[in-house]
Amino acid sequence: MSDQGNEQSESKIIIDSGWKEEAAQEKAKLDEELHDVGGNQELPQASFVELINMILMQATVSLTGYQSPDGQVVPADHRVAKHFIDLLEVLKEKTAGNLSEDEQKMIDTVLHEMHMRFVEIVSAAQQGQMPEGQGS
Repeated sequence: MSDQGNEQSESKIIIDSGWKEEAAQEKAKLDEELHDVGGNQELPQASFVELINMILMQATVSLTGYQSPDGQVVPADHRVAKHFIDLLEVLKEKTAGNLSEDEQKMIDTVLHEMHMRFVEIVSAAQQGQMPEGQGS
């Protein structure tokens, strides 16, 4: 056991002095590949408005359905649309008193318009017709 202890204390770690340069080159290569995959488009800055828009898009697609350019159809699901509208309500409640005047106007307007569209589209669907310009 003492021989093994001596071997461990005598063993040395040999570090390649170029490993930092190699790692930096690999990182640069990965960054370039990620940039190529994502294209030259910059992502929007994270913001309250961006969060509202993201939830609004989900609510709209759920409310009206969607057909992708390749022909794949995502049918309307009014239950899911209601869930996303409710999420906007929760966001409004939880941010009360912490929004700028413009942010408050935006969430109030978006919620009002989504409630109106929801009632219009669901009522029309229940009567067997869709409002003009709406697809499912």
